[in-house]
Amino acid sequence: MITFKNVSKVYKPDITALHGVSFHIRPGEFVSVVGQSGSGKTTLAKLLFAEERATGGQILIGDWDITGIQRMQVPALRRQIGMVFQDYKLLPQRTVYENVAFALEVAGEKSARIRDIVPQVLRIVGLGSKMERFPRQLSGGEQQRVSIARALVHRPKIMLADEPTGNLDAITAQEILALLKKINEFGTTVVLVTHDKDIVNALHRRVITIHNGRIANDAEHGKYHLA
Repeated sequence: MITFKNVSKVYKPDITALHGVSFHIRPGEFVSVVGQSGSGKTTLAKLLFAEERATGGQILIGDWDITGIQRMQVPALRRQIGMVFQDYKLLPQRTVYENVAFALEVAGEKSARIRDIVPQVLRIVGLGSKMERFPRQLSGGEQQRVSIARALVHRPKIMLADEPTGNLDAITAQEILALLKKINEFGTTVVLVTHDKDIVNALHRRVITIHNGRIANDAEHGKYHLA
């Protein structure tokens, strides 16, 4: 599903964020990527989402080599990868329904399909009764659920969650984790980039540890351990 082959990333003038990183994530896996600040894990996420380009090596999503992806191809890639951020990135003047619908509108979906899909995904994330509320009327956990719903509307093969619990208390963080596990059970590959030790250790799933731009550890049933 996701393959990095000897991937490097150098930022100008001479800052190397990743050094020859290689790994393979199978379809349907739930993988946590951990590392200290500046370790390169966020760069890895940006490469996967085509926000940055690799300096060397090869990145595959299925059979698609995205290493040198063209700008016009990026929207198609991002429909396969649902992205969830720490800061939610919701539109404050739009309702919950409108925030989720917007992701479909910009992709050119027909109104009838939008009216069908949006309530479905909002029910999946437990917000079916709050479609007409605005972000300011929601808790942090509920706002993150809206963000997850928005990421689900294209039925992505991969869910990439970059510090999705960073702004949440421990109980709410566990609720978001449970939702990501539920999405994974549907067959979606989940890649979780996080600093949250408790979240990682509660998963008992694969953990890839990044240290100084290199893979320091890759454990099938790992725990949060920094080099």
